[in-house]
Amino acid sequence: MSRINFNTFDLNLVRVFLALWEQRSVTGAAERLHLTQPAVSHALNRLREQFDDPLFTRVGRRMEPTAAARRLYGPFKTCIDTLRETMSSHGAFDPDSSDRVFTIAMSDISESYVLPRVLGPLTELAPGVRIRSVQLEAETIEARLRSGQVDMAFGYLPALQPPEFDSHFLLEDRFLCLLRRDHPWQGGALTEATIGQLDFVEVAVRATGYEMVRSVLLQHSLEHNIRAQIEHFSVLPEIVRATDLAAIYPASVAERLVAGGDFRAVDLPALLPAIDVRAHFHSGFRSDPGISWLSGLMRGIFAPG
Repeated sequence: MSRINFNTFDLNLVRVFLALWEQRSVTGAAERLHLTQPAVSHALNRLREQFDDPLFTRVGRRMEPTAAARRLYGPFKTCIDTLRETMSSHGAFDPDSSDRVFTIAMSDISESYVLPRVLGPLTELAPGVRIRSVQLEAETIEARLRSGQVDMAFGYLPALQPPEFDSHFLLEDRFLCLLRRDHPWQGGALTEATIGQLDFVEVAVRATGYEMVRSVLLQHSLEHNIRAQIEHFSVLPEIVRATDLAAIYPASVAERLVAGGDFRAVDLPALLPAIDVRAHFHSGFRSDPGISWLSGLMRGIFAPG
């Protein structure tokens, strides 16, 4: 391999390399970078020529990195993170005049709890700032925060740990059993012995809090009868309202439904722990004044009392 001339090396190729690393797909990298697939393929060919190595080879449907690519990843990532942090910290964030769009990953049930509380103060304090909510996918959120595709993630995400990720506590939540007001169940809190007496509608979503509930019930061999499985949390109240099915539901949202008079909630077995709901962002954006401002706004909104 001939010596690479840094003065003529195109630093845009580093962004393509990192997008390929995270997406393991030319198509995915092109979508991430808002480029065409031929443009990404051309950039990959230039990288291969520069480093005299395939860098990424196809294994099934994925582009897997070679040993040379694995050696390059650390320095390339550090380079881009340093540039991003330097540029983010260069300018101050002025909420009065900013027209920035913040992308926040959250579940549909988090949207119903968070956005009504945040959008009012946000509109008053930062009239030009907008929020773009995207679906929270636990299996991809690390890469999306790392790349800056998502500015912040809201929820119970225990896998996002320091030093790579920063988080701010927003609220403590727990799960309840949601029933329609005149449901025939007349017992009190559910126990390990009585949870099997109800039929449930379940959400087929990999939300980490919901996964935790499933895992705890499974660990303690607690069978709960699943009569229906749906895709979205937001549909659950209407199903519960119209049937004798019960639903496992976050207390933060269930309390509002119960207050409306159409529902009641009973406690689940005491072995289910409470969860910390946090706002998470990548530490590489710690000095980003806009993310710092938004994080502070959320902490103020959700502060107890």
